[in-house]
Formats: sequence, structure tokens, C-alpha cells
Amino acid sequence: MAEKWSDLSARMGAGAAMTVIGLAGIALGGHIFHLLVGLICGLMVWELVGILRPGVRHVQLQLGAVTGLAVFLSIYLPVGFALPVLLAPALLGFGQLERDRTIYMAFTVMILMAGYGMMQVRDDLGFGWMLWLVLVVVVTDVVGYFAGRMIGGPKFWPAVSPKKTWAGTASGWIGAALVGLVFSINTGAGLQLMGISVAVSMASQMGDIAESGMKRKMGVKDSSNLIPGHGGLMDRFDGMLGASLFLLVVGQFIGFPPGLG
Repeated sequence: MAEKWSDLSARMGAGAAMTVIGLAGIALGGHIFHLLVGLICGLMVWELVGILRPGVRHVQLQLGAVTGLAVFLSIYLPVGFALPVLLAPALLGFGQLERDRTIYMAFTVMILMAGYGMMQVRDDLGFGWMLWLVLVVVVTDVVGYFAGRMIGGPKFWPAVSPKKTWAGTASGWIGAALVGLVFSINTGAGLQLMGISVAVSMASQMGDIAESGMKRKMGVKDSSNLIPGHGGLMDRFDGMLGASLFLLVVGQFIGFPPGLG
């Protein structure tokens, strides 16, 4: 029983620290939030390169710095100019990696576009809707964690993520739907927000699974040791990557937020 909850204290400590930093950045918005997102994205690519090509620190630093700068600059450019800036770091790393180039490009593009999506949500829709996005991802993770360990049952994908269960996965969807319901009542958005919240929850889980699968393929447990005793930024923000990228894409088609024009 103790082993089942062995990572709880580490998760809570890391989660509390990141919550404080994240909420402060979201509340301040503007240049501060852009810098924070750029820094996080740059560090995640730094971790990614460290996984794919360990020991080559100058390549890690170069691609991480270029990614962070590209994310930060992109939000200040017209979309037509922002897009090539966002894709450039993915191509830049292609010639510097000896193998697993496809993994690098796919994850780097996801990180870049997700970072851009988060800044766009905060700038265009404000603090409240950025908070909704964060809460959907956090509630999905937290409810899934506790429900999965308390209920147990069949594993979701034991070969890639041995601790995840179907009970925890489905409970995360329910938690996300409740977040959507609360926001629909308090913002005037339509009840479709509940369905969108569930879809964003699923996208966050897909981001988590994709990162877990990549780490399993590369034979590593954590993306880095940046967060003492609890892995790296990719380990904590993988769900946010999937959710933000999904909202960036589908938000253009569904008229987000629903019911608010």
C-alpha cells in the first residue's frame, strides 16, 4: 500500500511550487508570461536533446536557447511571420542529431506550437480562460492519479505507462467535465464547454502518453533532474503540451469560447 503512494509527497511539493510560479506568470501576463513560456519551452527542448543525444551539451544549449527565443519572439510577430520562426528550431536540430530525428522534430514542433497556443490564449482571451485550460489539465492529472490508485482495475497501456488505469483515465474526463460546467455557469459560455473540456482532457492525456512512450523507447525514466527528486519539465508539462496544441488547432473551428461569439 505504501508503495502505491510513494511518489505522492514529491508530486505535491513539485506541484505546489509550479502552481505558485505558474499562477503568478498567468496573473501578470504580457512580457512576463511570454518570457516564462519561452523559458519553459526552451528547457523542454534542452531536455529532449539530452534524451536523444546525451553528453553533447553544446547542442542541448544551442537548440534549447533557439527554441526559447523563437517562442518568445513569435507572439510579437504577425502570424504569417511567426509560423516559420516557430518551425525553424525543429529543422535546425535535424542536422545535429545522429539518429531519432523524427522524434526530435515531432516533439519540438509540439512544444513550439503549444507554447504559442498558451500565449495566444492568455493574450486574446485573458486570465480566466488561461486558468480554465490549466485547471482542465491539472484536474485531469490529479483526479486521474487518485482515482487510479484508489480504484485500480485494468491498466490503460501497461507496456508504456504501467501505473495508469482505465479508472483513472475516465475519472480525469469526469473531473474535466465538471471544470467545464463550473466555467460555463460563471462565464455564460454554452454547455458545449463541458464536451470541449473533456476533449482537452483527452488531448492532455495523449501528450502524457506520447512523452511516456518516447522515454520508454529511449530507455530513460525522467526527462531530466531539473525538478529535484521528481524528473524534468517535460514530465510535468507533457499534458499541457497536448492540451494547448489541441486547443490551438480546434479553437479555430469551434468558435472558442462557445456561446460567447
